[in-house]
Amino acid sequence: MTTTPPAPCAPEDVRRVACIGAGVIGGGWAAHFLARGYDVTAWDPAPDAEEKLRRLVAAAWPALEQLGLAEGASPDRLTVTATLAEAVADAQFVQESAPEKLELKRSLLAELDAATPPGVVIASSTSGYPMTDMQTEAADPGRLVVGHPFNPPYLIPLVEVVGGERTAADAVAWSSRFYDVAGKSVITMDRELPGFIANRLQEALWREALHMVANGEATVRDIDDSITEGPGLRWAFMGPCLTFALAGGEGGMGHMLDHFGPSLKSPWTRLEAPELDRKLRDAMVEGCEEAAGERTYADLVAERDQGVIDVLRATGRLGGTAR
Repeated sequence: MTTTPPAPCAPEDVRRVACIGAGVIGGGWAAHFLARGYDVTAWDPAPDAEEKLRRLVAAAWPALEQLGLAEGASPDRLTVTATLAEAVADAQFVQESAPEKLELKRSLLAELDAATPPGVVIASSTSGYPMTDMQTEAADPGRLVVGHPFNPPYLIPLVEVVGGERTAADAVAWSSRFYDVAGKSVITMDRELPGFIANRLQEALWREALHMVANGEATVRDIDDSITEGPGLRWAFMGPCLTFALAGGEGGMGHMLDHFGPSLKSPWTRLEAPELDRKLRDAMVEGCEEAAGERTYADLVAERDQGVIDVLRATGRLGGTAR
């Protein structure tokens, strides 16, 4: 990683955010930042971009009101500019959300780097490209990071943050802190990974679903119901690793892997399983112990059970509960 000039303000002091690209993702980011009380300037080359963006923000606002608005939050704090340079002229943070085309990303990030005040962090919403591949044309690649959201960004908390080979470590740390202050749930990755973390997990599930439909092994409805009526109920509040650890009973992840580990060799999916050696086993066990913290097995079971009940109640799937 390289060095880059210090950011002009602390993450907690940011007041103006620029959103470059105002489609579904960029518009979702704009709605989120507006709801958090920021002034937002936006730019998109489409001739009807402003009309669509304001319509998207208006449609999202009732949900944002339910989530809770920051003091002073208002759609009126959105300004759509005629040029990219105007949008970033006074920005203290820039969120780029252009289409997923590598050459476009490269040229746009270089243009943003040239137009944005020195030291201001520029984040890309890319869903798969490593920043190393996108920052090649920028004069100051040190301030370019990935800030990968999930759709819609105003509703789904997760953002994955990672830098490229030429990104300054300070820029990664600054952007992670900014997203945290801005109300996001942040995963700061310590290395680049094509597709990042959550998309790779989604993609594995999606590919297996396509295989089953293509081979006549399951219908689309079967596949969707298998998640919404099965593991999806647990995944809403407890991830797959900790969920599997509970399958090991009081023995936790270690017992689960020792008992069910051989099934990795079974032809349950079209994905090749990694070798379950001692290093991988220990990493999974230690990771689950860290995630559990001070919670006992009984605590986790109670948390899981109540969580499933809460999800079933919220989605109207308990008897006598209206949707």
